[in-house]
Amino acid sequence: MKIGIIGKPQAGKSVLFRLLTKHGAAASGKAQLAVGRIPDPRVDALAELYKPRKVTYATIDFWDVPGFQPGRSSLDFLQSVRDVDALVAVLRAFESDLVPSITGIQPYTDFKDLQQELLIADWTLLETRLERLAKQRGKNPKAGEELAVLEKCRETLEQDLPLRSLKLNAEEEKLVRSYDFFTKKPLIAAVNLDEGQMAAGSYPQEEELEAELARMDVPLIKVSAQIEAEISELEAEDARLFLAELGLAESGIARIARTVYAHLGLISFFTAGEKEVHSWTIRRGDTACRAAGKIHSDLERGFIRAEVVAYEDLLRCGSMQKAKEQGLFRLEGKEYIVQDGDVITFRFNV
Repeated sequence: MKIGIIGKPQAGKSVLFRLLTKHGAAASGKAQLAVGRIPDPRVDALAELYKPRKVTYATIDFWDVPGFQPGRSSLDFLQSVRDVDALVAVLRAFESDLVPSITGIQPYTDFKDLQQELLIADWTLLETRLERLAKQRGKNPKAGEELAVLEKCRETLEQDLPLRSLKLNAEEEKLVRSYDFFTKKPLIAAVNLDEGQMAAGSYPQEEELEAELARMDVPLIKVSAQIEAEISELEAEDARLFLAELGLAESGIARIARTVYAHLGLISFFTAGEKEVHSWTIRRGDTACRAAGKIHSDLERGFIRAEVVAYEDLLRCGSMQKAKEQGLFRLEGKEYIVQDGDVITFRFNV
């Protein structure tokens, strides 16, 4: 899963990127990719229970995209975000004499500029395809169906709304997905606050921004990238206390990861034992057989059964044996729908 981090220059985008990935800065104006480990207290608890030789957390690939500036060539910007699964738009609200703002502190205006760029890119792609389909209508029997779906897309864009807000059936969704529209990608807004704003819970253009995000059904996360980056260098207990002083129960990457998972329809299941505790990411609604294939294709091909216990039940019982004794251990077939937090052992034969 690749998440593109976008924003205007001096928004704190690269600071957030370093916070999420522990990766150093790239050369100015260069895009860079790094992996962020997703904190999960369930993995920590399972590791404490099993004392494994190895612990593997789920990860997200973060793509730090060069700063977007309206009025300049957008080709590099659009090319950088074309292949990502979702976008995090970093919006500057913080004040800083050390990092002066180029255009002023205006997170609502910055969001509108970013969104407008993506809408225009989709509009251009849509118009090109509509013209081509109109010419093919007599020769291509499926052109009429495609035209009907794209007309729905045009009506949505004409309302200044992103295509992710358009409700489509499964076949229409499959067709639209093939175009890789920018505004079809899930989008999260991260407003970057200073310490005072985080404590006060308010920032410039707050009402306008939150109203616009609500109109477009875009989730909002409040971060203080610079402060959290400094906190991340502390010992775990000290970091927890400082986060609590900011009114935060968890770190920036934990909040972003949780929002990304919810927005993309993702869940986690676990494999656990003395050798390794491992967190795996799948889509909500995936079957046990598909989840097994996430680990290795041999497990999916030779799937026999899944031995399942819910994370909460396992932790409450204190061991797999006690979970079995209390009837909380289940044998499931390949069509079982995996639930978030399931601890699974797969049996297979190849």
